[in-house]
Amino acid sequence: MGKAALYDQDFLEWTQQQAEYLRKGCWAGLDVENLVEELEALGRSEQRELGSYLQVFLMHLLKCQYQPERRTKSWDNTLSNCRDKIQDCLEDTPSLQRFLKDPEWVEKHYRRACRDAAKEMNKSVEAFPTECSYTIEQILDSDFSV
Repeated sequence: MGKAALYDQDFLEWTQQQAEYLRKGCWAGLDVENLVEELEALGRSEQRELGSYLQVFLMHLLKCQYQPERRTKSWDNTLSNCRDKIQDCLEDTPSLQRFLKDPEWVEKHYRRACRDAAKEMNKSVEAFPTECSYTIEQILDSDFSV
């Protein structure tokens, strides 16, 4: 079976085969084109994971700030867990820090958080500031709360 055919028919087997080729230094057996694609996808996956935790975190901050009377321990736990997961992402992959320093990237996740918070709170998205008012330092600070 050809390199690309195994990739298309049995991804798990392909990954095991490629790992074995790498371990043994069998460079000719490597499916370089698909390996490159998968490595790039891994990087995007790490970025998406960070963005997902950031978005959920921001949504709960908004809910806490704009509906403090409905704040629950569950919301606080979600904030704590998301902050931990964000920290874990950054510890495991320090290069992800650059995304948190990118205002456009943060704003994209903030807009999505506003959309989700508005739905949950039965409010208009216009009820929230158009730009994120929380700094990355606040987001990462375990003592920060709204």
